[in-house]
Amino acid sequence: MNEVQTVFLVDDDQGMRDSLTLILELAGYPVRSFPTPAAFLAVFSPDERGCLVLDQRMPDMTGLDLQSELLERGALLPIIFLSAFGDVPTTVRAIQGGAIDFLEKPASTEQLLQRIEDAFAEDRRRREEAATEYDIRERFRQLTPREHEVLTLTTRGLTNKDIARQLGISPRTVENHRARMMEKMGAGNLAELCRMSVVCQALDPRSGG
Repeated sequence: MNEVQTVFLVDDDQGMRDSLTLILELAGYPVRSFPTPAAFLAVFSPDERGCLVLDQRMPDMTGLDLQSELLERGALLPIIFLSAFGDVPTTVRAIQGGAIDFLEKPASTEQLLQRIEDAFAEDRRRREEAATEYDIRERFRQLTPREHEVLTLTTRGLTNKDIARQLGISPRTVENHRARMMEKMGAGNLAELCRMSVVCQALDPRSGG
């Protein structure tokens, strides 16, 4: 995975792209600019790190359209909208879609650079969270079918005796399964296990996800 954080710039106004690229490069940021959302999507990889500075009103595909497409692809790249056409409904949709901010052109250099720093921090946070979730799911996949059952019933608040009665096994056997399950999951207590189970709930225990 590329660890360098890059500012991706999508704007159909070449003068604006050139001006922003100069400002950002002078501030020390790697910049890649694109005249259309389609040109950006043609080369974009989910492994890209940094943020996207995005115009809203463009031919063929709007900034909101591109944001929706990236969400469908599961992209983690934070977005800063920068547009001269920022009415309230558009701004609300952008923010609800996870955008860092919706700035109106012309934004001050100081404001833009600060929001880029905020976006880079958000990029790091999202990727750390994604890495943690991946690790939890991998641990979940290592559980045996019986340990899956014990995890599910434990996070529903059942005691070992209740679980034993429901599964038709002894409380001692439940204790053994639970101890191994907690160790494999790396959970120190029930609260941690419950948080982990929320991450894993989309996986099918019978198929291993």
